[in-house]
Amino acid sequence: MKIVIMAGGKGTRIASVQADVPKPMIKIADKPILLHQVEALRAQGYTDYIFCIGHLGHVVEEYFGDGKQFGVHISYIREETPLGTAGALYYMKDALKEEEDFLLINGDILFDIDVDRFYRYHKEKGGEVTLLTHPNSHPYDSGIIACDENGCVTRWLHKEDERLYYQNRVNAGLHFMNTRVLDKFTEPAKRDLDRDILKPMISERTLFAYDSPEYVKDMGTPDRLEAAKHDLESGLVSGKNLKHLQKAVFLDRDGTLNKEVGFLRSADELTLIDGVTEAVRKINESGYLAIVVTNQPVIARGEVTFETLREIHNKLETLLGMEGAYIDGLYFCPHHPNKGFEGEVAEYKIPCECRKPKPGMLLKAALDFRIDLSASYMIGDTLRDIQAGAAAGVTTCYLGNEEDCKKEADYTFANLKEAIDTIFDQEQ
Repeated sequence: MKIVIMAGGKGTRIASVQADVPKPMIKIADKPILLHQVEALRAQGYTDYIFCIGHLGHVVEEYFGDGKQFGVHISYIREETPLGTAGALYYMKDALKEEEDFLLINGDILFDIDVDRFYRYHKEKGGEVTLLTHPNSHPYDSGIIACDENGCVTRWLHKEDERLYYQNRVNAGLHFMNTRVLDKFTEPAKRDLDRDILKPMISERTLFAYDSPEYVKDMGTPDRLEAAKHDLESGLVSGKNLKHLQKAVFLDRDGTLNKEVGFLRSADELTLIDGVTEAVRKINESGYLAIVVTNQPVIARGEVTFETLREIHNKLETLLGMEGAYIDGLYFCPHHPNKGFEGEVAEYKIPCECRKPKPGMLLKAALDFRIDLSASYMIGDTLRDIQAGAAAGVTTCYLGNEEDCKKEADYTFANLKEAIDTIFDQEQ
């Protein structure tokens, strides 16, 4: 399979770092971003590349040549006139005519992902394009991707679009594409990949999203470049590849992240507890996954619809994102075992394996994200949380003063911030 890398960007916001090279050639840890990309992919057996070059493209070509010295093969598409983020795909029709699919990558991102896992998902969905999406620390200035339960993209909010509450999922800049997409390019014209090519595919239901907690960061500003350098040197970049086992902090919702109000029935009732965004941000920076696991019997009770619950969780993610924090996954149990209440939804009034104190949600997350439960934590404010964590084999942390909970938990803390500060201060 061929890898197509768009390596022609000017990088006006980051020009203060190094203005004499194209953005993908800015160095991190003494290597250009583009070389980090090639090395991450070559390690997984991907050796055939097409570089699309434009602005200062000779710098890229002189450094990489035909790729032989880096153990790969590289050919080039040269933009004589800037054609936006997608126009040059017109010139790749011949080079890709023997391919069924190709991987298209933005040349200014640092990443390390399990490419085969991503590709399997793409083939399973059977669409024309699959985006890799992920949460990030600045969703408020990123395009937001919304999907249905099957991963089909239903909405694409650009930075300038009006938004209130949203799930923190953004396009990471890696795309598996079927070569049929190239039929959309009938002439060499300036095209924007997101707006002109991908977003119109929503109505065709051929655009899917693969959500991943793996490391992908853009180098759009000097601050983000410095953060990426730190992450690379610390081993965080390679460590988050899902080929490796992950560690997680499982988090209860009500009373742990947001203030307890009894049965929370609307987004208006959700307020974050002081210190929560700082604590979640610390989880993010540690390399642990932040995963919410919450019982939501209000669904079975008929008091909240799935749409309302989605709005509540979108508000949670929006508030966290405004302060540079994010969750990697959210699991909820809609069931309740006891029947006989007015307005209940019978299909959800059942015993299940996901309702805490059973460990089903934690076990499902462990399968989805390859989590090493023995190296992970469960933090919550009820005995159900502690018992679910214990049943899953994670270290349990109780937030509160109930003696029964203290006795069963491995640790007790006053609040989430104290718990996270203690956990990660001990690990340093």
